[in-house]
Amino acid sequence: MLVVRKTVQMAVRKHLSRSFSASRTHLQERKGLVLGVFEKEAEEGGLHLTEAAARFDQSLSGKLSDLLKIAAPVLKKGKSRIFYGIHQDFPCVAVVGLGKDNEGVCGAENWDTKKENIRHAVSVGCKILQELEVNHVEVDDCGDAKSAAEGAVLGLFCYDQLKSKKKTRVTTQLHGSADVDDWKKGVVYAEGQNLARFLMEAPANHITPTAFANTIEEKVAPYADRVTVNKRPKAWIEEQQMGAFLSVTRGSEEPPVFLELYYNGCPDKKQLPLMLVGKGITFDSGGISLKPSLSMDAMRADMGGAATVCASIVTAAALKLPVNIIGLAPLCENMPSGKATKPGDVVTAKNGKTVQVDNTDAEGRLVLADALCYGHTFNPRAIVNVATLTGAMDVALGSAATGVFTNSDWLWEQLHKASVVTGDRVWRMPLFQHYSKQVTDCQLADLNNVGKYSRSGGACTAAAFLKEFVTAPHWAHLDIAGVMSNKDEVPYLRKGMSGRPTRTLVEFAAGLAHSG
Repeated sequence: MLVVRKTVQMAVRKHLSRSFSASRTHLQERKGLVLGVFEKEAEEGGLHLTEAAARFDQSLSGKLSDLLKIAAPVLKKGKSRIFYGIHQDFPCVAVVGLGKDNEGVCGAENWDTKKENIRHAVSVGCKILQELEVNHVEVDDCGDAKSAAEGAVLGLFCYDQLKSKKKTRVTTQLHGSADVDDWKKGVVYAEGQNLARFLMEAPANHITPTAFANTIEEKVAPYADRVTVNKRPKAWIEEQQMGAFLSVTRGSEEPPVFLELYYNGCPDKKQLPLMLVGKGITFDSGGISLKPSLSMDAMRADMGGAATVCASIVTAAALKLPVNIIGLAPLCENMPSGKATKPGDVVTAKNGKTVQVDNTDAEGRLVLADALCYGHTFNPRAIVNVATLTGAMDVALGSAATGVFTNSDWLWEQLHKASVVTGDRVWRMPLFQHYSKQVTDCQLADLNNVGKYSRSGGACTAAAFLKEFVTAPHWAHLDIAGVMSNKDEVPYLRKGMSGRPTRTLVEFAAGLAHSG
């Protein structure tokens, strides 16, 4: 009798298993829809449907409005409600709160609040539908198709390439709007940031200097008619006499690569190029000045500067921006070994200045120093370097904004204007002589790679060090250490490496292109 019972149980389990598989297949074929609602100003607790949501509601004879009144008399910003089976084409409909309709640029916050609300709300709706294993989502433009696309594509990104169980892959499409061009632009912007997130999140044994360069080469391959790639080997770096860069590479078995990208988007030969330089330390152990083991794994993203710079050039090429851009990424690991640079060693940079290396964990400024010297040879209209340079920047600004040190008011204004549009903010920091004196007062060499007073003003002394290798009138140093990763601060990004400020760099380049 027991045998019979077990046989019946097994048969039932198999039957249930087959039914479950069938339901999953059916579920994967379903479409989802994200619609937005604004909070009404006049009526307490009232809701105002977007144009697309109102048309959808009208097609249902007001059923959506009725359900919202029952389920969500007050649907706050960033909150959502899910409705099932109310439309034959969309088994799952996510309605998301967009906040107030009259929001705009906020001087106190230094961003466009309406755009940020749309990114947040759309990402919430898309992620909920993804959790329901819906694999195609149509999205309301919510009054700004570009921001809606960014929210959808950024919100859905998840680095799970190395996991057996992966999240549902979701395709997105604009719903109920003719603003397709802005939607497509938003998708490209977000995909650019996602490329930087991918590079920063991947383990250091997967993204070595060589692998990084090869990945970028693959990404720009579709734009080979306007992008040229040079992957310079160690021998070339030695020929260029980049002693500061080479001093960082000495401890690692991985060969360094100096990556160059040339994007030619403007046929006017007279247009000077924009120069973007990104720190590319694919893993930073600290070298002989070894970092604590806690959270050292996050140093796989110490090439965030190179990742955002290269991703922004890939994005510029995809958008066909009418501007010329040169990207430089000195790529290497910073590792301890018997050959590694020692605290107190003196090295010579490309411009002939000598540097006393008192802390081998202050290596980013060394690789950037030589890259900046090389960058000047192209006579660029402006130089912007990007780097996860100092923990002091994280202490100063946290994840709220990228710290910007610049010798140019014009360049600051361009970067700030771009960041207000993207919501990926920047904040200006000081480049006082006060800090320069702390790196030039050195016992053995022209410069010390750490400030005279150790940790005091660490982000500022690092910027002052870089300034010693700059003669261009328009230069900016972006310290992105504080924005490198995301916990829950940016609601439309999942936990992990952020890829910031890729979209701000792209918007900045687009602004230069359109301003001539």
